[in-house]
Amino acid sequence: MARLPRLTVPHYPHHVIQRGNNQQVIFQDAQDFERMLDTVKEYAQKFAVAVHGYVLMPNHFHLLVTPTTGDALALMMQAVGRSYVRWFNQRHARTGTLWEGRYRSTVIEAERYLLACMVYIDLNPERARLVQNLTDWPWSSCAFHLGLRSDGLLTPHPLYWALGNTPFAREAAYRQLLQTGLDRDQTNALTDATLRGWALGGEKFVADLHSKTARRAVKASAGRPRIDKENKAI
Repeated sequence: MARLPRLTVPHYPHHVIQRGNNQQVIFQDAQDFERMLDTVKEYAQKFAVAVHGYVLMPNHFHLLVTPTTGDALALMMQAVGRSYVRWFNQRHARTGTLWEGRYRSTVIEAERYLLACMVYIDLNPERARLVQNLTDWPWSSCAFHLGLRSDGLLTPHPLYWALGNTPFAREAAYRQLLQTGLDRDQTNALTDATLRGWALGGEKFVADLHSKTARRAVKASAGRPRIDKENKAI
């Protein structure tokens, strides 16, 4: 059976996951991490994709983005993947593929899931026990969202701005979201929808998506993506 094209809808937030082949390391040192961030920034600007959040992990990375056209995200990810692999292979004297197939992505309902997705992304280093303090991991959007550093890659989403009327209020509100964290169902829903490529949102949201794209947004006719509670978070 032919695989479905990715569900990509302009002006909606998308959660993206790209993993290393066979869980291999794709960032060996700080220079690799910096190169990927520079590459994402370059092609996000070129293809008009707003980046709201990110985390680079040793063997995979996450992005929270809003593309402005139907093909912007695919063009950006293709360019990022090719550019980084070419650079990585040359630098580390290797050949062959780096990625575990094509990137995975889903469209999310902003009002229900955007802030949860930001938290999900920024909590990754803590879940993986790479750091005890989230702000000690320099390769994520967490420090920016907490007001601890500037980041030219990021375009804050309006829902982040709505957390407070001042930077201090927004940062305090986001810190509280991080401290509260996500429950297992939220984590599994974000993981499952992204890996399977089905939209994550309520029935009205899914119906709106169906009016904007010919590609099916959900697997089940009920209008909600199935949550696999045994699927481990990434």
